Amino acid sequence: MALQLGDIAPNFTAETTEGTINYHEWLGDSWGVLFSHPADYTPVCTTELGRTAKLKEEFDKRNVKVCALSVDSLEDHKGWILDINATQHTSVNFPIIADENKEVAEKYGMLHPNASTTFTVRSVFIIDPDKKIRLTITYPASTGRNFNEILRVIDSMQLTDQYSVATPVDWKKGDKVVVAPTIPTEEARKKFPNEVEEIRPYLRLTDL
Repeated sequence: MALQLGDIAPNFTAETTEGTINYHEWLGDSWGVLFSHPADYTPVCTTELGRTAKLKEEFDKRNVKVCALSVDSLEDHKGWILDINATQHTSVNFPIIADENKEVAEKYGMLHPNASTTFTVRSVFIIDPDKKIRLTITYPASTGRNFNEILRVIDSMQLTDQYSVATPVDWKKGDKVVVAPTIPTEEARKKFPNEVEEIRPYLRLTDL
């Protein structure tokens, strides 16, 4: 059965470009982004991993640890990192799992036989500090991921975990948020420091 939101992210021990890790221990009390790519030395993946490295400060600000995976070997990963650094003008600063036996890929459902019998698809898992899966996205091999969207979703989840709010369509950090429908408007006006705008009794907006 496929992993679902709220499930505990499967733990594993694996060889990576930064040594052997036990995933849950490595995460500690951080959020995690675990993402797979189809193969080393491929063009789209090269741009993705370069972009991820450049976003390290953004991930650090959000207490997020990033880890990539493919079913290629550790030696292939190490050679490919040299290409990523040279072509993307960065320095890879996160571990890449060498999942040659496909153990991790199978645990996380990263192998989609109807898409490819050998390569992992572009899966993304966002995992919270309780090790629960909070978001999954799967892209086709031909489409690069939008890491601005991944950061946006992390911002939303971290905010909505803290306050009784949700984030509306196209929300980004600093925009108005939606007051939870379970809170009456008058109570919301006492609860939140800024004005609560009632568009409908079930649709109220405020700034945080």
